[in-house]
Amino acid sequence: MTQRPPKLLYADAKGNIYDHPYLDMVGMNGSEFVLPENVELIPLPEDSRLFTMPAMPPVAWDARKKAFATLDRVREGKRSRPVQAVAAFMAPGYVRTLLPACDYSRKTTHLPLWSYTAVGWDEERDCFVVAATKVDSNSNWNPVNYDDRTLDPLVRKILQEIPGNRLLEQLARCAVDYHCFAAKNLFYRRWEAPLPTSPVCNSACLGCISLQPSECCPANHERITFVPTPEEICQIALPHLEYAEQAIVSYGQGCEGDPILQADTIAEATRRLKKATSRGTVNFNSNGSLPDKVALLCEAGMDSFRFSMNSVREELYNRYYRPKGYTFGDVLRSVHTAKKAGRFTMINYLVSPGVSDAPQEVEALLRFVAETGVDMIQMRNLSIDPDYYNREMGVSGKGIGMYRLLELLKREFPQLQFGYYNRTRENFYPPDLPNSWPIVEK
Repeated sequence: MTQRPPKLLYADAKGNIYDHPYLDMVGMNGSEFVLPENVELIPLPEDSRLFTMPAMPPVAWDARKKAFATLDRVREGKRSRPVQAVAAFMAPGYVRTLLPACDYSRKTTHLPLWSYTAVGWDEERDCFVVAATKVDSNSNWNPVNYDDRTLDPLVRKILQEIPGNRLLEQLARCAVDYHCFAAKNLFYRRWEAPLPTSPVCNSACLGCISLQPSECCPANHERITFVPTPEEICQIALPHLEYAEQAIVSYGQGCEGDPILQADTIAEATRRLKKATSRGTVNFNSNGSLPDKVALLCEAGMDSFRFSMNSVREELYNRYYRPKGYTFGDVLRSVHTAKKAGRFTMINYLVSPGVSDAPQEVEALLRFVAETGVDMIQMRNLSIDPDYYNREMGVSGKGIGMYRLLELLKREFPQLQFGYYNRTRENFYPPDLPNSWPIVEK
């Protein structure tokens, strides 16, 4: 029996969401409208959110006319009213395969820094469906694990135990005001906890979540304003490493610039941590702009590195990161440096359909993995206005399909791991590779 396609979703001016009686869901890959394939449609993950796309009418598939159609208005009796498109923001651990389909030329505002995913209504399954696939099964980051009613007394207790520590005060604000899950982990004494260190950055990313020009969309939160001392770092990190369940401490957070600019301080703190305890994992998230500093951090005992890239093509990398004082070649040297030092080396791959799966990007990515031998690609949905990003990247046309990209990488590199989260040292290399981390969930 042929599976019926999902129905188009649209919203009224008040944000009420409806499914259309006969128009079907459409997605976008790059600049082209496409019909989702059954393999890339999954139920909307729990704890996801639905957003409206202000002033942008949705594009649908009209099976009767066998053509794409823009739905500007819907009739209600003798009247009609304007409608807007609907998008999904998925829970972590899922990578989108299609963007929302709408008329972006009608856009009157710069969309906030969220990742926008094509969503529809499946009548047969009686649920919302999204064009996506699951890439990480780690359930630690499920929102159900973060209950602020239990958090507040823990924050007050630890602040009293370690008075005057500026980094701890910063993370208390991150946990309570910004609801950062990683910061909350520090006070719950479990899993991965953050160690922001840098108020400055040598990139000017289009989608930076801690610093944006006034004419753009607002940043999600404020950036740290000071550089903590090695003592302040160790006061927080050492108890976490010694006592936390699945303990990880990570430099390089959303509330800072890039920690590689504070590498000397971080190296000293890491040496002290490694001397004091053999427990836990110390991780470094960075743009990888200074390969000599990566070598310094390897010598200090850093366990793993995650280097952020939106593309492995220099032109597109430069368009997004807008590097100041470093080159794409420096980033490549950092990846090689970490890998040659025997460190678990990951790429924080900021993906968007039509860019990440473009034929030129696929070819370059295959070559990059073969040459660097990276251990993992963390597939992360780039949080940015998709129309703005496509224009800045010069996108024209569509890619091969995100799920096809994943399948190709897995076939070509069976040892390559995929995920969404950082791992403890004990889990760097699962014993049952390559079958332990499925790529496509149908």
